[in-house]
Amino acid sequence: MAGRLIYLIGPSGSGKDSLLDAARAPMAERGCRIVRRVITRSAEAKGEAAQAVSTQRFEQMQAAGEFALNWFANGLHYGIPKQIDEWLADGHDVLINGSRGHLVQARERYPDLLAVVLTVDQPVLRERLLARGRESVEDIDARLARNAQFASELTATDSSLFVLDNSGVLSSTVARLLQRIDRERACA
Repeated sequence: MAGRLIYLIGPSGSGKDSLLDAARAPMAERGCRIVRRVITRSAEAKGEAAQAVSTQRFEQMQAAGEFALNWFANGLHYGIPKQIDEWLADGHDVLINGSRGHLVQARERYPDLLAVVLTVDQPVLRERLLARGRESVEDIDARLARNAQFASELTATDSSLFVLDNSGVLSSTVARLLQRIDRERACA
């Protein structure tokens, strides 16, 4: 039996990395793998625990077919290693940090994926983005406006999304994710 791709998406600052870190052990107990993305961001930059590569190296990896999925967003290239296809074929479910803008393409390749949309109340998200210190206040406000529009359009057009609010305590968010995965038997 093939595994299932669990495709986590949400705005920058919603807590995707924190959720992935907190869910790693209980997901592993369920036979689910969590994948590190390849990103053209310097290794010293704040952010997720990803494999940082240069744009040139990313393009070489892409040309060599080393990615199952890849996209360009926010001035960076992102890739999901093709190893996930082996894990899925071996029956492991795989949780990845995906892209809202790449969901359609991901569904074309993995039609039975479980799309998990991590949301956060706008004031909480604004505080998290400010605390990160990566963007100016103006950039953050523009990002919040785009996020609000994108989220409303996405959830209005796709009833199969699992919307997961991460405005409160992280352990509660992890518990709700695990309940949904157990109910769907995504990692059973």
